[in-house]
Amino acid sequence: MDDLAISVQNVSKCFRRYRHPTDRLKELLFPSRQKYEEFWALRNVSLEIPRGQTLGIVGRNGSGKSTLLQIIVGTLMPTSGEVKVNGRISALLELGSGFNPEFTGRQNVFFNGQLLGLSRQQIEERFDDIAGFADIGDFIDQPAKTYSSGMFVRLAFAVATSVDPDILVVDEALAVGDEAFQRKCFSRISALQSRGGTTLFVSHSADKIVELCDRALLLDRGEGLLAHEPKFVIDRYHKLIYAPVDRYEEFREEIRNTPDREVTPDETCNAPPELEASEKKNARSSEFQDDGDFYDPNLVPQNTISYIPRGAKILNPHIETLDGRLVNHLTARHEYVYSYTVTFYKTAHKVRFGMLVKTISGLELGGASFVASNQSIHCVEPNTTVTVRFRFRCLLNPGAYFLNAGVSGEVDGQFTYLARGIDIAMFRVRPDRSSFASGIVDLLVDPHVTVESDRIAVEPKVESL
Repeated sequence: MDDLAISVQNVSKCFRRYRHPTDRLKELLFPSRQKYEEFWALRNVSLEIPRGQTLGIVGRNGSGKSTLLQIIVGTLMPTSGEVKVNGRISALLELGSGFNPEFTGRQNVFFNGQLLGLSRQQIEERFDDIAGFADIGDFIDQPAKTYSSGMFVRLAFAVATSVDPDILVVDEALAVGDEAFQRKCFSRISALQSRGGTTLFVSHSADKIVELCDRALLLDRGEGLLAHEPKFVIDRYHKLIYAPVDRYEEFREEIRNTPDREVTPDETCNAPPELEASEKKNARSSEFQDDGDFYDPNLVPQNTISYIPRGAKILNPHIETLDGRLVNHLTARHEYVYSYTVTFYKTAHKVRFGMLVKTISGLELGGASFVASNQSIHCVEPNTTVTVRFRFRCLLNPGAYFLNAGVSGEVDGQFTYLARGIDIAMFRVRPDRSSFASGIVDLLVDPHVTVESDRIAVEPKVESL
């Protein structure tokens, strides 16, 4: 355990569910008559979290995420299995948990601080920082029962992170805070990470998991299906969400049997067979290109995730110049077209097409979605092929980027994805020596400096009398 912050070995949790409140009393009076049904919230979940790692936990509602966190922090006991925690742990779980509604905010700060292992003097020394971070004003001296949900979260997070925990556990509670406070919270989490702290983070936001976490765990029906790098897990989680009911178990088994190896998002493979011969003729290797945009047939994602189709298939995703030349090495600030074709084999209504650009880590940068009815396509019949074109200006700084493509619509009265490809194509943005831009997105900044004087004014020295 020296190198581990948390070790969870074969943990299961079973709850008893009674159909009627009186069944619990009847069982006490007549022990031989079982009146409950067993519900296994967790089944043989195992994971090891090294010191300094940030683990994101994702899964549908009811998948066991909160139960697992409560067992790790010690507010629930497992039915079976073993949990070891190495270091001071601080948790922000259910909204308002640990707060006495009759106490004022100030009293709750001291009460919770002592529960987390601080002395009264240490809490007094940190109180101004806690109150300043929470920023709830005079409500700090009002009973907690008068607080809004946002006030609860502000004060609870301020206390939880003020104790300099070795391990911070955060459930979805941060979702109720406003944007400015969320940014402040994530900055504090980043500071904890930089100090070598360990973080467990539960969120339904894919972007936050990808941005904050080193690794992710996918829970489904109480089972740990997959532990891997965040983008890898998020892609499969999204595919699981939209899997048809009749193939759900099949896909769960596929995820469960995923090889445990790290995947480099920039890995490439041979060009897909969908590339037309005419496009291959336009392919020009990078070794012959000194400047300008061009196409490299080897720049193709290896780890494309395709949703189970529901009446449509996406083919030939690619980027081309405005004059129709195939490219995947782009020049910053130039205009291009991202295009793909969709073949329908079922009747679809309310069809919508979309695209998305992401970084190597999976951070969503932006995209577009439009309803086909805006293009006078109100209904798509079987054996129809549609070409979709998204014209865009490349306002990204040098690096590798990935593209999604998706088509959704209403089939048999249900609105869902008809087809979707994650990391279905990729491209690079070439360096531009004339650009001043930094970060990921080029904001088209045009810097200017105005020199007001070529000499520095010096105040006259006044001699004391």
